[in-house]
Amino acid sequence: MSDRLAVLPQYLLPKQALTVLAGKLASKEAGNLTTSVIRWFVGRYNVNMAEAANPDIASYKSFNEFFTRPLKDGARPFAEADFLCPVDGAISQFGAIERDQIFQAKGHRYSTTALVGGDRKLAEQFENGSFATLYLSPRDYHRIHMPCAGKLTRMIYVPGALFSVNPTTARGVPGLFARNERVVCVFESAFGPFVLTLVGATIVGSMATVWHGTVNPPRPGVVREWRYDEQNIVLQKGDEMGRFLLGSTVVMLFPKDTLAFNPDWAPARALRMGEAMGATPV
Repeated sequence: MSDRLAVLPQYLLPKQALTVLAGKLASKEAGNLTTSVIRWFVGRYNVNMAEAANPDIASYKSFNEFFTRPLKDGARPFAEADFLCPVDGAISQFGAIERDQIFQAKGHRYSTTALVGGDRKLAEQFENGSFATLYLSPRDYHRIHMPCAGKLTRMIYVPGALFSVNPTTARGVPGLFARNERVVCVFESAFGPFVLTLVGATIVGSMATVWHGTVNPPRPGVVREWRYDEQNIVLQKGDEMGRFLLGSTVVMLFPKDTLAFNPDWAPARALRMGEAMGATPV
């Protein structure tokens, strides 16, 4: 079956209603039922609880508390590199931005302007730059960390669809990452500006950042923006910057001649937060 046919049911599903329901259920504190669901999830997705700061499944009061669990100290050592991988997951795609076009999958591209919510001036800073699209599966650690040190300047909430972001959907839905709901975080760094975008998906109940807390819900259906020019919000390389409630995708943008990717990287390769993502070009 073709990827386009495989994703056809997603166009028909009430994705937003399902996502709202999933968010409510995941936040419920239901005692033994919650523990049973978490235990099933750990077995179904082979979650490595030995890495968790708290490996006791029965101690988590809600599924959300379990899903956003921190790791124990030392579980993700940081590489000696200019840029670190910000998440556990797998590489969807990465490489050069061709003028303003980001490669999604064979036959599918989308623009940097669309990704950041229509701000052409912001998008122009990444013309012929670099991008990385990283997919977090349900089993992965779901906190997002900084690839390099940066000062937060803006955050943009962009409403959108809630398609799945798994590899099949990426191949079957045109412009997927610029269609789904997302939170665009803009930073200034020693290497220039960069964008770290949290992309929502079906059943992803919410996205949150460390400086704002939960960004969605609410879902107002319009673009919202927060400016931080007057605040000194600086995060260091490897610091946590946000988290997903259930799996999703991160898309990063860097200016031209800023980042040379790790030569070991390849599409579909598994990733661990803290490994070397790349270095500044020599």
